[in-house]
Amino acid sequence: MRITKLHGLAILVTAGITGAIWYHHPFSPSRDQEQAASPGGDSGLKTDLHETSLMLPWRQDVLVLTPWLAPIVWEGTFSRDILNAQYLQKNLVTGVVTFAVEKYVQFIEGFMRSANKYFLAGHQVNFYLFTDNPEKVSHLQLAPENQLFVIPVQNGSRWQELSRSRMHILSSYIQGQFQHEVDYLYSMDIDVQLLAHIGVEIIDALVATISSWQVTQQENKARETRPESQGATPEGQGDFHYTASFYGGSVSEVYKLTRACFGGLMEDTENGIEARGHHESLLNEYLVQHKPTRLLSPEYYWDTELSPSIIHVKRMCPVHRDSS
Repeated sequence: MRITKLHGLAILVTAGITGAIWYHHPFSPSRDQEQAASPGGDSGLKTDLHETSLMLPWRQDVLVLTPWLAPIVWEGTFSRDILNAQYLQKNLVTGVVTFAVEKYVQFIEGFMRSANKYFLAGHQVNFYLFTDNPEKVSHLQLAPENQLFVIPVQNGSRWQELSRSRMHILSSYIQGQFQHEVDYLYSMDIDVQLLAHIGVEIIDALVATISSWQVTQQENKARETRPESQGATPEGQGDFHYTASFYGGSVSEVYKLTRACFGGLMEDTENGIEARGHHESLLNEYLVQHKPTRLLSPEYYWDTELSPSIIHVKRMCPVHRDSS
């Protein structure tokens, strides 16, 4: 189902509403206010349903609500000033996880410079960089509120092996470390560059980014359709297709997602299956059963192979991969 086909639903939902649309915005209590708990348990980060954010329906050309009434974030659908004020009151810390192994170390400096400038500017951000070449990470001057943690990781014989283990690494570090250090956690590819501000409008319990390929007529390159794969999502079954290049949410929700995806990858491996798109297929299958509470429009990860279409702001794009 393409976004344009769902546009009529947004018109019906918003037809009787004047002025601004208010969505519940689950800014969680700070870690100091939470009791220690395993991210897999029932007492994870709680949703504060009394906090709201102002979403402005200024866009009439795109879908702004999902069928399950989760907001879809586009330029012109939110008030950043209001969201910033709410976020600051909670004293929250957001984490970003990224991997740079083998030739992908070449992207570290470009990624960090652009992320330091544009990702949650003015708010506390912990960047967690997993790399098999920690000695190649040069000193970077970051904003005072940002921190970079370089974490050594052993690379497999193929990049696909790291793709399989990525979800396991994330779930393990969430359980052992990240749950004590950050309130929200986002996974981002290292071979990207941020081009415009990505702010607290992305903060919610479970957040996914709509693939830029969904708003075009091109074939979906990463959809797994083989029924024997744990990542199988037949055409038409999912409401949207989400990119694995940018997703996240509360620490407890990301923990559940990564643990489930790793389990699916292991089951595929035992059955001799290598899913198309690897963990992206499993991510999409999980999000069919566990609906995201907030969707980011393709402007948050726009494939430069595609035409601009309805994108007003390109916030993040993949960069050229040097094959050398």
